[in-house]
Amino acid sequence: MRRLKVILFILCCTAIQSHAQTFYTAQEVGISAGGSQYFGDLNENYGFKYVRPAGGLYIRFHTNPYISVRFTGLYTHVGYDDKLSNNFYNKQRNLNFQSDIGEISFQAEFNFWRFFTGELKSRFTPYITGGIGGFYYNPYTYYNGSRYSLRPLGTEGQYLVNGGGSGKSYSNFSMCFPVGAGVKYWLMPGVNVGFEIADRLTLTDYMDDVSTNYVDRKLFDTDPDHTSAALALQDRSGEVSNTYLGRPGKQRGNSATRDQYLVFVFNISFQFKTYKCPSYLKDGYYMY
Repeated sequence: MRRLKVILFILCCTAIQSHAQTFYTAQEVGISAGGSQYFGDLNENYGFKYVRPAGGLYIRFHTNPYISVRFTGLYTHVGYDDKLSNNFYNKQRNLNFQSDIGEISFQAEFNFWRFFTGELKSRFTPYITGGIGGFYYNPYTYYNGSRYSLRPLGTEGQYLVNGGGSGKSYSNFSMCFPVGAGVKYWLMPGVNVGFEIADRLTLTDYMDDVSTNYVDRKLFDTDPDHTSAALALQDRSGEVSNTYLGRPGKQRGNSATRDQYLVFVFNISFQFKTYKCPSYLKDGYYMY
């Protein structure tokens, strides 16, 4: 009898341990890889002719099987060139830029269907996402074989106080608001994959260093033998037609809009086994 009790106790403990191993932490860590595309004054028609790699790391917290929140660190590279435009004026304007982007964001995800890793009936769901973040950018271009950061040059007369400038340029930092949608699928218990596409609405119109109007060329410091970089890069139309389009006050960009960048990435993330039932399952979400 005593031996039977011992065997039953061992079997009971084994069953409890086996059941406990079906739980996974409410947190997961993951990596993202994909691409990005800038939209703004040099790409007003939302062309996809300058897609560049994007990648990042994230931590996701499940509050319940329908809602989760995510902290993301992302890097990408954006740019565009008027030469890629189908618009005749843009081709004549002949501006271009590139910039590295470093972003940190917080996003909420709202699943259409119940999602819980390891649960066969909760294996896949589409979702929508929205959030807030901040990012660093620093537009630059190449001229005569040399790289120039555009912000310190003040190509729209930001440093020309006598020409109406404020004496300071725009910031290298801005806020962004990711808005998008995606899908999730658990490949095996604890391993989740997905795809997301989200547009970053920003508060800056200077990701591309183009926003307002041309300024008088005479206001830039000039040397008969050496053209200043600011003067050369505020109006590059002369490189195309030998005739400069820029006149004081003429529109150079569209200050009524703000720049954006779209990010589309594939995700893979990992949740780890735990012997403790996640709190949101204790709150009544374990059963249908």
